[in-house]
Amino acid sequence: MTSAPQNGVIAGINITPLVDVSLVLLVIFIVTAKLVVTPVVPLELPRASQSQEVQVIFAVAVPKTGPILVDGAPLAADEALVRLARDASTRDPGLRVVIDADGAVSHRRVIHVLDLIRRAGVARVAFGALPAEAGSE
Repeated sequence: MTSAPQNGVIAGINITPLVDVSLVLLVIFIVTAKLVVTPVVPLELPRASQSQEVQVIFAVAVPKTGPILVDGAPLAADEALVRLARDASTRDPGLRVVIDADGAVSHRRVIHVLDLIRRAGVARVAFGALPAEAGSE
């Protein structure tokens, strides 16, 4: 004798296939997570260290409006940025440039500044960012 009627409503649901599919999807996401993490633009970011070595940083600020600032001083032309970066690079071959761009600056302007720095012969470039505030995205 069966406890369920032949044409009756199914009162229970078999969750075994649901758990199987969920676990397979979890494994797929874990495996592919490493592929998604690789950056599209290779950046060389500074590493924290315990050493006493002094690192020279060439700070470039790109505000939403106004001229580009190098170490806090405004520049009148793009060639001045190239000249200053080239001079700093010859003084210190381990020079690192940090670009601090306002969030509202167009991508085109930031890439233009990056191209100017590369034209000066500086290879070590990083982008400055602040940590996200709690509760904001």
